[in-house]
Amino acid sequence: MNFEAIKGNWKQLSGKLKGEFAKLTDDDLKRIEAEFEQISGVIQERYGLAKEEAEAKVNEFLDKH
Repeated sequence: MNFEAIKGNWKQLSGKLKGEFAKLTDDDLKRIEAEFEQISGVIQERYGLAKEEAEAKVNEFLDKH
């Protein structure tokens, strides 16, 4: 995953991310922006998923966008 490219397009990506994962709050998105590597952890927490499942969903999302 190229985190620098993602951070460069964060505003667009965060809107799409919130559209895909509606349970994310604005505070979650701010936390993710500061430490993008935490994205799967936040998704895992909000949706009650296993770590591997959350990582798979994030990778699937990033592949689409």
